[in-house]
Amino acid sequence: MITQEQVAEAVCEIYKEAAIILPDDIKKALQDAYDNEESDIARLNIKSILKNLELAQQNEIPMCQDTGLPIIFVKLGKVQVENLEQGIIDGVKLATETVPLRTNVVDPLTRKNTGNNIGKGIPQINVELTDEPVLELTVFPKGFGSENNNKLAMLLPGEGVEGIKKFFEESILSAGGKPCPPTVIGVGIGGSSDMVMKLAKKALLRPIDQKNEDERLSKLENELLEIANSTGIGPMGLGGKTTVLGVNVELADTHTAGLPVGICVQCWAARHATCVLTDE
Repeated sequence: MITQEQVAEAVCEIYKEAAIILPDDIKKALQDAYDNEESDIARLNIKSILKNLELAQQNEIPMCQDTGLPIIFVKLGKVQVENLEQGIIDGVKLATETVPLRTNVVDPLTRKNTGNNIGKGIPQINVELTDEPVLELTVFPKGFGSENNNKLAMLLPGEGVEGIKKFFEESILSAGGKPCPPTVIGVGIGGSSDMVMKLAKKALLRPIDQKNEDERLSKLENELLEIANSTGIGPMGLGGKTTVLGVNVELADTHTAGLPVGICVQCWAARHATCVLTDE
């Protein structure tokens, strides 16, 4: 039996890891961008980000003052687990106190802060079932400087891939420097309006150096990355070759009458961390 306390401790630990340590694929992409940039201002901005990452890890403090909205992805397999939801809630509370995390969660109408990053429907918990004998927990703290630039389009089927590319480019141009580029972009295609946005967000969990196994989507990822970086928006919106570090696309089948497309924007602080628990 995986206990509620074990879940709480695990969530707290990976929340701390996510807040402080950027995944290796993003760090490498930032370093490559620094090496390839030609603009002095672009290089200076990326150098500042890399220095920030170094100091955050050295001092064990969050890499960004916006420690995000607590979003948890769960893969629930053939295990016995005690009070999973409460364990996750307890873990977020514990992380808020001990990392510490900025208290970001508020009532959307009164704007009253809950004080502990817990609220109605928050943490957002997404559950996926698996046949494996594991409980996999992924913490994905989503900052809203980038989240506020997400886009949803219910395209017509006839608009096809060219329509997706056009909407993507419009979304990147609309975001400009607001989401603290260089960004990572998750793109969802298909499903329903709510499902496609979740696909786009879930796409951000895949390392950007691992292309989609579907050759159609891998090709599209490369094309969209080229479109984004041809805008010249650059690091922090001040110009340069690197507006986007990577684009990940995920797809689901959809209704014959629709072509939903979701764009989920993630700032350079593309934070997430995962752990696996078993009841053995």
